[in-house]
Amino acid sequence: MRKALVAGLTGVLLTTTVSAAAATPARLGLPAPTGPYAVGTTDLHLVDHARPDPWVAGTTRELMVTVRYPARPGSGPKAPYLTPGAAKVVSEEDAAQLGISADRLDYTFPTHARTGVPAAGGRRPVVLYSPSAKYPRSVGTAQLEQLTSEGYVTVAIDHTHEPAAVEFPGGRVERRALPPGTDGKLLIATRVADTRFVLDELKSRKLPAGLSLDLTRVGMFGHSAGGFTTGETMVSDPRINAGADLDGSMAYSQSARDYGRVADEGLDRPFLLLSAGDHSSASDGSWQEFLSHQRGPVHQAHLADGEHFSYTDYQALLPRLDLDPASIAPFIGTVDAGRSIATQRASLSAFFTRYLPR
Repeated sequence: MRKALVAGLTGVLLTTTVSAAAATPARLGLPAPTGPYAVGTTDLHLVDHARPDPWVAGTTRELMVTVRYPARPGSGPKAPYLTPGAAKVVSEEDAAQLGISADRLDYTFPTHARTGVPAAGGRRPVVLYSPSAKYPRSVGTAQLEQLTSEGYVTVAIDHTHEPAAVEFPGGRVERRALPPGTDGKLLIATRVADTRFVLDELKSRKLPAGLSLDLTRVGMFGHSAGGFTTGETMVSDPRINAGADLDGSMAYSQSARDYGRVADEGLDRPFLLLSAGDHSSASDGSWQEFLSHQRGPVHQAHLADGEHFSYTDYQALLPRLDLDPASIAPFIGTVDAGRSIATQRASLSAFFTRYLPR
């Protein structure tokens, strides 16, 4: 998955040897954010009427995004991790890969964000989020809630027809529709276009009461292909002031040295590289190429006993399933989950605080 983008298109969670367990739902949940603000949330349905969907012929590109914002303290319903229609499909896919019953994965558990609550006020910087290939926007929830609690407006993007399911208003569920042998360059180009469209739309969308966006202060981060998307978007869009790549290759093919523009050209703005396990700039040719061309400030941090999916909510969720630790170590490593999450939060917070002050 890290070695090249196309390698990340082969599956969701690699199969494990865990045998099927009794269908007892796990008590899933995420660590609470620690910043001074409560977290509000709203979903936006965006339609790019000027762009055909590249994966489903004859349709227009539609996106779902989740906007989280610093909110006033108060009551309100907690938003689910995934809406019911998407949760059913995603849990079935993850369970099949883990070798457990889908009944054990209730992805509708409540998050720490509340819907329908007024914003805390003030003009807020914005941080965009792009998930890894084939994953829903929900997998960065713990990181996004933390940044929001610290004073940022965060915007998580679903790249429609990549994840197992994206649920639209009215309960319509769009399933994965990537063709066999998907062109990695088309996939990243589509993600970049999605991200730039979302940034355009944020200028005019109706948002919760009291919420004001400062679109002169914009950051972005993503996991795996989402980190690659972050870099490629920054190459073509100067509106993004700082970006972070969470363990994502910047290559379409490492063996052919077929790298993205961000690796070949570098950036004149700050960038953060977070890696885990046996992946780092010492082992990734695309990162080495990027560092040789990077003109802006660059920061790196490495989670030695973590793994690729340590940089997603799976770091918090998989240990709750009471599976053999050896079976989940290839995904999240052997690192203590609490330490891993705290380290990631501290790295992202310090980076965006420095280059995207609240």
